[in-house]
Amino acid sequence: MTVKEVFESMDYGPAPESAAEALAWLVDMGDRFGCFIDGAFTEPGETFESRNPATGNVLAHVTQASQADIDRAVAAARAAQPAWAQDGHARARVLYALARQLQKQARLFAVLETLDNGKPIRESRDIDIPLAARHFYHHAGYAQLMETELSGHNSMGVCGQIVPWNFPLLMLSWKIAPALAAGNTVVLKPAEYTSLTALLFADICRQAGVPPGVVNIVTGDGQVGERLVAADVDKIAFTGSTAVGRRIREATAGTGKALTLELGGKSPYIVFDDADLDSAVEGLVDAIWFNQRVRSAAPALACWCTKPSRTGSMTSCARGWTNCGSAIRWTRASISARSWTPSSCARSPKWSTQTPRARHTAPQRPCRPRAASIHPR
Repeated sequence: MTVKEVFESMDYGPAPESAAEALAWLVDMGDRFGCFIDGAFTEPGETFESRNPATGNVLAHVTQASQADIDRAVAAARAAQPAWAQDGHARARVLYALARQLQKQARLFAVLETLDNGKPIRESRDIDIPLAARHFYHHAGYAQLMETELSGHNSMGVCGQIVPWNFPLLMLSWKIAPALAAGNTVVLKPAEYTSLTALLFADICRQAGVPPGVVNIVTGDGQVGERLVAADVDKIAFTGSTAVGRRIREATAGTGKALTLELGGKSPYIVFDDADLDSAVEGLVDAIWFNQRVRSAAPALACWCTKPSRTGSMTSCARGWTNCGSAIRWTRASISARSWTPSSCARSPKWSTQTPRARHTAPQRPCRPRAASIHPR
């Protein structure tokens, strides 16, 4: 065969991020998923479709968990918790095994996350999955050292956890890894539209030797979340909208349940006088548009801080996406101490900062119309 014939007959090799492996896993699981309770998948009940948002194709059918499923999952977690909390070194071994399984199956997780969530494969492959594995490695160390370094801390019991759809597996790792490290057991509900990587995680829990009942996954819509909040759990951890967070706070008030809420919000983006403005602007653009701008910590407030004055204060000029339209002033001390507080946020163009030493009230410059632009002095 000549060189010309070789070139003419060459074909592309399979893409590393081919969907074939993920689709094959779905077929192997029967394309129909029950909940993961007490170390095993239940028989599918009433199901809903999980679709690829890019094509609209049905990927799998996922169970809408019933009240009986929630009760079984909580009971399994409750029964498994005392033994799980006994030995931090044993917990560390399991968490290390989960981290290694995440790394071993990283390609499968990344492709399935992109198919189910719709985010670019680059973000799933290079950000979400590696970070998820790192969280389990990190908290495995906590479990190993808990008896000596955190001897005054005790596990809470059974944690009910609800995660959103923007970072399905990464949010799962943020919730499950620290809870397991501290000796708790969990019942987690993934978002209705992005449940598949949570179910794949349940599958690797069996491979990693997670004891039955320690990790339970219940799927479904908001009604399932409401049932989980009302269930006999010791703590609720929720990431999602502020409106739903308020409802959860109302539902748990007076019950004695611990509560962690990570709700929608925006973050300040502070640029000091000696910063590289080109890099600052590029960083701001990357931060606000990363993950299609579906982030609870996306910066919506850009502030320019001038050189320190004789009093040590700095002034800044910005307008947030709130309706207060206030200028903001910080000192380096107040930023490091996280002690800045608004003194007025009505029609006055001033906010002042309460620092540990003094309160500086130097005059402010007028604000520009939009916060996303960083402007020089």
